[in-house]
Amino acid sequence: MTINLEPIGTVRTARTDLSDDYWGGLESRIELDEAAYGPDALAGITDFSHVEVIFHFDQVPLDKIVAGARHPRGNTDWPKIGIFAQRGKNRPNRLGLTICRVLGVDGATLIVEGLDAVEGTPVVDLKPVMAEFAPRGAVRQPGWVAELMADYWLEESSG
Repeated sequence: MTINLEPIGTVRTARTDLSDDYWGGLESRIELDEAAYGPDALAGITDFSHVEVIFHFDQVPLDKIVAGARHPRGNTDWPKIGIFAQRGKNRPNRLGLTICRVLGVDGATLIVEGLDAVEGTPVVDLKPVMAEFAPRGAVRQPGWVAELMADYWLEESSG
């Protein structure tokens, strides 16, 4: 089976660095493909505090894709786990998903905070965050995740 996805827009941001940490406070603009989507495609999005942004890790080379288990970020202090038990960018379909704060709309451009995607990243979909789709009940995760994520959402200047 083949699945064809066309980008709906492109990330515009000052960040070009592919490193894993210091994404906090980053403002990004998602410019929709105006030939396919006008400003009306974003009508009502500012009524939501957050949006899920689904994007393509287009700068990850195909030869760097991981299909099995690995140590997150190559850190052998953390357990070797399957690619589907982590959120690394070297995934089979190179899709990323981040929940971002909605800051506003400017024509056919959505302005967000907290998008961990670099300049020029193709965006494949946007979905408003609704409480009814949030996890029901407590969220569980292994202890090493907090260590891995310790600097992820810090601002660059605090690193």
